[in-house]
Amino acid sequence: MTNMRDIIKESNVAVITGGAAGIGLAAARRFAEAGMCIAIADLNADRLGEARAELEAIAGEANVMAVETDVAHRHELEALERAVLQRFGRVHVLMNNAGIQPDTSIFSAEANWDHILAVNLMGVIHGTQVFGPNMLAHGEAGLIINTGSKQGITTPPGNPAYNVSKAGVKVFTEALQHELRNTAGARLSAHLLIPGFVFTELTKGDRTEKPDAAWTPAQTVAFMMESLERGDFYILCPDNDVPRALDERRMAWAIGDVIENRPPLSRWHKDYAEKFRAFVEGA
Repeated sequence: MTNMRDIIKESNVAVITGGAAGIGLAAARRFAEAGMCIAIADLNADRLGEARAELEAIAGEANVMAVETDVAHRHELEALERAVLQRFGRVHVLMNNAGIQPDTSIFSAEANWDHILAVNLMGVIHGTQVFGPNMLAHGEAGLIINTGSKQGITTPPGNPAYNVSKAGVKVFTEALQHELRNTAGARLSAHLLIPGFVFTELTKGDRTEKPDAAWTPAQTVAFMMESLERGDFYILCPDNDVPRALDERRMAWAIGDVIENRPPLSRWHKDYAEKFRAFVEGA
């Protein structure tokens, strides 16, 4: 198991997409506090500037860069990598964190589906494919952290495009870690971050104050760091409403649909409501 002190340390380099707000910015702060050089990528120039200034106050101007990047386009990720390597020389932590969550239905416009999949899934795939080879080649210990979602595991009704994208991130990251651990000499590992309910720009909607049920981005990143120290691949975060035990029962029920040949998404099927309740309470 890789020692995190060999990675999260002074002068090493972290790249975070979706790094100007929410979980991405909280991670960037944590890495900056450890003395790392930070490159954040996001879309909003004003928000990027504010985040860069905040990080510079922690790590110093020379150790922070912010690059406007649309992860939906591979060539922009390639430009990001060139800029980071020119400035800092190499990358030790890649956090593919950028994501969007507009509402969709099965029959939503093709453009809506294409955009969600391009950002949430292909952004992770292309980010890994662009940065990964040089992270392997320099031979120093490193991490690729991909931000998934519980919705990519239990796939609840509503917003199917988002669920599909995050299910893809899970499968891709599992395959990535399998390949890395079977690559001779590789000192690079992959990890799947699975947040709980986190109060961010993506989730807050019309709310101006954090709901009691939600965690802050900083809490989520603190849990992530503890999980990385343990060597966890699946970083399954609780929140103030859903403990890990309940997440586990929900996930076990979801795979049980396949094993027991129940209707899909039976957790939300009226004929299985009592059975699901008894299953959860029997934990």
